[in-house]
Amino acid sequence: MGVRVRQHVNPLSKKFQHAIAPPDWPEIFAQPEQPLYLDIGCARGQFLLEMAQLHPYHNFLGVEIRRPMVESALKRRDALQLTNLHFLFGNINTSLDSLVGAQSVTGVTIQFPDPWFKRRHQKRRVVQPQLVNELAICLKPEGLLLIQSDVLEVAIDMCDRITEHPAFTGTTPPHHWLTESPFPAATEREKLTLSEGLPVYRYLFQRRVEPKSK
Repeated sequence: MGVRVRQHVNPLSKKFQHAIAPPDWPEIFAQPEQPLYLDIGCARGQFLLEMAQLHPYHNFLGVEIRRPMVESALKRRDALQLTNLHFLFGNINTSLDSLVGAQSVTGVTIQFPDPWFKRRHQKRRVVQPQLVNELAICLKPEGLLLIQSDVLEVAIDMCDRITEHPAFTGTTPPHHWLTESPFPAATEREKLTLSEGLPVYRYLFQRRVEPKSK
């Protein structure tokens, strides 16, 4: 029998306020100098497991707040003997600035995050102003940030928060959702949603290039 995993975890709980310790990059990646892609809320890691196989010259890091999912993802990675993929357990909202350095990440994905529908719970949503600011710091100029959700309200909320930050520019007009993902792999949630004939709301941002000082 599979391990039952709680669907939603409150990221504001005291036990999730400790920052993730930065990994030993040469220990977790065979080629640590390769471009790094970060998947926030990677769940069981299906998207990254596919991406790591399709793009062996890139490194992929997944962060997930539910420990059983991370343990499952690591076992699947080891079974495939992938040396360009790693998963970490923890709360990205308390960890991003200490986990990766400035302009060290080539791309970020935030896919189907917990929606937290009740207004009083929306402060638990992963895309908060502080996270957006830290993403602006860690992404390389022209780095990509993809958000996806099957809940329109959540997709709009993520888009609006990221658009507010001057470091990001949308690759399409606001709320003009991409009809297809720019990546050749898909999450389990994305596959399920599309198989049921339901829409996926996708939007792609790019990190602006800072103007050179005179």
